Order: sequence, then C-alpha cells, then structure tokens
Amino acid sequence: MTLTQQGKKATWRSLVALEAATLGAGALVGYLTRDGMDFFHALNKPSFAPPGCLFPIVWSILYALMAYCMWLVLRAQGRDRFLLLGLYIAQLAVNLMWPVLFFILKALGLSFFWLILLLCLIFIMAVQFGQQKPLAGWLLVPYLLWVTFAGVLNFAVARMNP
Repeated sequence: MTLTQQGKKATWRSLVALEAATLGAGALVGYLTRDGMDFFHALNKPSFAPPGCLFPIVWSILYALMAYCMWLVLRAQGRDRFLLLGLYIAQLAVNLMWPVLFFILKALGLSFFWLILLLCLIFIMAVQFGQQKPLAGWLLVPYLLWVTFAGVLNFAVARMNP
C-alpha cells in the first residue's frame, strides 16, 4: 500500500469516526429521552407540528451533514481547525442537551431559550466553517433552518401548554 493510499484510508476512517460519534451521540440521547415521548404526545401542539416519526429521520440526516462539514474543515488543514473542532463539540453538546431539557425536565420555556443559544452557535459555526471550506458553511444551512423551525415549534408548544 502506498503512502497516498494509506493517507486516503486514514482520511476515510476519520470521516467514519466523526459520523459514528455524532450519530451515536444523537442516538444515545434519543434512547435516554424516549420515556419523554408520552409527555410530548400529551402536549397541545400547533397545526404546523410535523408528525413525530419525521424528527428522527431529519435529525439523523442533519447529524450526518454536520459531521461531514466538520470533516471537510479538518481536511482543509486550516490553522484554526482544532479551534473549530471545539466549536463543533460545543454546539453538539448544546444540541444534545435540548431533548433532556424538553422531554425529561419538561422545561418548555428554558428549552426555547436553549434553542436560541444553539442557533447562535450554529450560525457562528456556519460562518467559521464557510471561511475554511465554503461548502461546509453552506451545508449547515439546513441545520440552521431546522433548528429555527424547532424554535418556533418549541415556542408555540410552550405557549399552548402553560
């Protein structure tokens, strides 16, 4: 095996590791908060609330996309790539805490403000990633839009369930 082949294999391994870690973290939080689904189903929801079965599908796609974006930034060999990895981990931690706040702690108001924090982190991440690798910035737009929608939905649910 040549050095080029070894490098490509290592590069693909890093993508698989990032994808597995990100999707695995999302799946773990989903598993840990599954008992909160009864609470969610009992809530009053606005007419624009999507069916519950859509959420795990969308989140799986978004987790895969964000991991791919991080991988693109790491491959770009930019000077700030490890700082951006820290930003990625921070936003992922904030992201993964939201279901705990909403489904387990039933803190509907706090979880809305938590989403605002997450939106700020995603926006900063998209801008910073885009400076390193424009495609990585643009691929975070669906994530930004979905979390914006989730924030609107969270706000509506909090208002409908005082």
